[in-house]
Amino acid sequence: MSSYIFRNIRLVSRHEVLDDQGVILQDNRIQNVVPAELASHCVPPDTQVIDGGGRYLAPGFIDVHIHGAMNQLADWGPDALEKMSQALLRFGVTGFLPTLTPQKDTKNEIQDLNALSARQYSGTAVLGFFLEGHYLALTGSLSTIPRDYSPERVQSLIDALSPYPVIFGISPETPNITELLPLMTRYGVPAFITHTKASAEQTEQAIRAGATHATHFYDVFPYPGDQEGGVRGCGTVEAILASDETTVDFILDGEHVNPLAVRLALKAMGPDRVCFCTDANVNAGMPPGTYPSMGGQEITVAYEGAPARLGPKSHSPGGLNGSGLTLDRAVRNARALLDLPLPQAIAMASTNPARVLGLGGRKGLIAPGYDADLILLDDQLMVSETWVGGQPRYSR
Repeated sequence: MSSYIFRNIRLVSRHEVLDDQGVILQDNRIQNVVPAELASHCVPPDTQVIDGGGRYLAPGFIDVHIHGAMNQLADWGPDALEKMSQALLRFGVTGFLPTLTPQKDTKNEIQDLNALSARQYSGTAVLGFFLEGHYLALTGSLSTIPRDYSPERVQSLIDALSPYPVIFGISPETPNITELLPLMTRYGVPAFITHTKASAEQTEQAIRAGATHATHFYDVFPYPGDQEGGVRGCGTVEAILASDETTVDFILDGEHVNPLAVRLALKAMGPDRVCFCTDANVNAGMPPGTYPSMGGQEITVAYEGAPARLGPKSHSPGGLNGSGLTLDRAVRNARALLDLPLPQAIAMASTNPARVLGLGGRKGLIAPGYDADLILLDDQLMVSETWVGGQPRYSR
């Protein structure tokens, strides 16, 4: 058994920053959170003291939509995903959903999914897999995809990635989708609405059937247009904002979405139902340049942290093709672009995504019984240490 206590920290709780706290870890869980003056009376024998140096101690970040980082893509197989899981530690990510795009050869795809699910990953925890592209009406910058809307196809994808949970990206207007959603969500995870120009009615039907989260909200969610007489039309965006059942995530890189749209969602939905994702491509954490990307395409990156844009030989030159965002940068952007309080900005990258995935009872908070997935941040909100399952995995 291993036991640690964090002292000399500023503890980022759900609603405030607390000084003079001690956080005790036992094995892979948080055993207790106590005032610092009582900590010495509460720790097990042989507990190792971690001096936080006055830094912030926060819950580890959870990325619910990420294709790649540090010149690796989840689509490239288990070895690439292992490198990706290691790379994400430096950005404070303690759990993530590797995001996979469909292949034209479905037999080979199932074999590749089996290989991914058979592997154990040693860095950031893989919390499941997000499939983006199989059930979308608008491909955006994604390549042309095969069409199979049968229940058998859904089950084959779920089985291929077992024992990991599978989260499906869907467009509400996709044929047969309301019949497929109960199968997609039967294991306790929502489907994610994305890449859609559905009507409000189609969206409401999908929400009732289990598609309760919207990913990279506003991006590839086109405005439906005005109705006769100049009446403003309502579509997917309005149906999601009006629902009491939905959550959303944004790519807060300053280009994928106007910060005003994020403010609107926070006003309409409240701070507990809005998250950050990265939708990161291979360029996350990399310098400007040209990189290979999904589906054999090439992307160009103008500056560190910039969105990926498709190269001149692609099917949509200049189109957005994921981001160069990392979740620590998203938190800093939330402070700079939205002027959010630090606890709220942190929660949008940790507490809230944990709840989206049905993990809110054990991840995303610093509280007794929760998984010891923790990060230390300096005054500039740069990650200095990352702990996963009660063990130190990264130190700067």
